[in-house]
Parts: sequence; C-alpha cells; structure tokens
Amino acid sequence: MLLQIAPYFGYLASLLLIIALLVNNDLKFRWFNTMGNVSFIAYAIIFNAYPVLLTNCILLCINVYYLLKVYNKKENFDLFEFEGKEKMVQKFTEYYRQDITGYFPEFNASLFHGQLNFAVTRDLVIANIFSASLKDNGDAEVIINYTTQKYRDYKVGTFIFEKEHDYLVSKGVKRIVYKHVANKKHLRFLEVMGFVYEDGLLIKKI
Repeated sequence: MLLQIAPYFGYLASLLLIIALLVNNDLKFRWFNTMGNVSFIAYAIIFNAYPVLLTNCILLCINVYYLLKVYNKKENFDLFEFEGKEKMVQKFTEYYRQDITGYFPEFNASLFHGQLNFAVTRDLVIANIFSASLKDNGDAEVIINYTTQKYRDYKVGTFIFEKEHDYLVSKGVKRIVYKHVANKKHLRFLEVMGFVYEDGLLIKKI
C-alpha cells in the first residue's frame, strides 16, 4: 500500500517546492519549503532513499530554524497620523498604486482629506496605511486599509485592532465598517481579524 502511494509524496513535494519559488512572501516561502521537505522525507523513508532523506532532513532543520526566527523576532511597531499631503505618504501610495487598486479599486489620494488617517510602521518602515470616514455614531467606514505584500502576516492587523484599541476609542471609533470588500485575500484577512457581517456590512466592534 505504501509503495503505491509513495510516488504521490514525491509529486506533492515537488509541487510544494515549486510553489515556494513562486510566492512573494518570505514566511510563505519557508512554510511551503517545510511542507515540501516533510513530503520528501516520507517519500525517502518508504523507498529507503537515504541521500534524499538526509538532504531533506537538513533542509527541514534549516527551514524550521528560520521559521522560529521569524516568529520570535522582536519588531518595533508604531503608528503616526497624517493628512495626506505629506511627501512620504504621496510617494507610498504612488509606488504601490497598482497593488492598492487590486484591493481598493475606488481609492485615490484625494479621499484622505478630512478623514481619520494613520500609517503603521514596522522597524520604521511603512507597512500599512489606513483611512476611514468617521461618522457621528462612531462608525469608521474604511476607505483604505492597505498593507504591503512583505508584511501580510496578520501582525499589522493585530497591532491596529488590538494593541491600538485605546487609540481608536480615543478617536471616537466604536465600529470599523466595510461597505464592500473587493479582494478575496483581504476578506480572508478581515475574517481572521474578527470581522462579521451585519445587515450587509462587514463590521468589527471596538
């Protein structure tokens, strides 16, 4: 039985390693590599392919080491408000304009005017820009909540919605509201962050 299914472990391992080379996120790269190593190890054990087993055991240890390093890394998160006229913000939105459009197709920089705007930095690098229209009832209707590809690991979301909870409350925010989510990946992120549908809106209570 094992000999019959063993080739599939090899195919799966090859597929996972190919995917690892295609992803544009260091964390995903390590995870796909790790899963590929595990699949190759299973393949090697069944066929007594000791060179394959040895190589992938070593690679697995390397990938686990780097995964632990990533998850245990101490990063400095910070938040600063902006109006939208700042050069750095303008350069940021222009540089990432194409990717931003894929997540917030209706966004343009003029929408920053008069809104609740802030950016999140990780080790002094801008990782996220957030803008919302704050209503009298405490609803903050999201205009943009964009995180660069490198930092899409949920840490920014945790920082905004949990660690900066008091900041949001101080601004009069009672609920973060999305009227529409254009991107499936962003929808998945919001679901992980605890957003739920109410009356056709995607909402997180603060």
